Amino acid sequence: MERKNQTILKLAQTAILAALCYVTFTYLQIKIPMPGGDATSIHIGNAFCVLGALLLGGWYGGLAGAIGMTFADIMDPIYITGAPKTFVLKLCIGLIVGLVAHKAAKINESTDKKYVFKWSVIASIAGLGFNVIADPLVGYFYKQYILGQPQQMAEVLAKWSTATTFVNAVVSTILVAFLYNAVRPVLLRSGLLVKSEKMV
Repeated sequence: MERKNQTILKLAQTAILAALCYVTFTYLQIKIPMPGGDATSIHIGNAFCVLGALLLGGWYGGLAGAIGMTFADIMDPIYITGAPKTFVLKLCIGLIVGLVAHKAAKINESTDKKYVFKWSVIASIAGLGFNVIADPLVGYFYKQYILGQPQQMAEVLAKWSTATTFVNAVVSTILVAFLYNAVRPVLLRSGLLVKSEKMV
């Protein structure tokens, strides 16, 4: 496949994954209202960011998550102020997953299903584990110092956010392990899984 066609295919796949991030976050979330009109939520939007990083590489997967989830924030009056934070964090999730899966483990070069499964799970845990720590921490400073939220409210939200982000990470890791290892062989056979030198 020519490089130009590969890029077009990757961009199309990135757009599909961004749409999945948007749809799952917007319509399948369980929103938990917080004091001061804020909220946190249980959702699987991050799963498609991680899936994108495993299938397409860190940059494309990260962009899918960043674009899809940021757009979801912008469309929600409760989350709109957190959109810039969302963009950065989702991009980082994708980059970390891509770094572990493709730079460290080189899963696209392996035909060993057990090896690919193991490293897809490890990469998912690395990316989503980062988010469990970074999301509440960055959120706390963002709410308090950028948005001017009172410290007590920012602390309450950070604590709840830690809990929901952990639940989201566990559910998303399980979902990604199933989806990626089910979809990967099909995409390989159909020639729709594009391999490139720069998978991160």
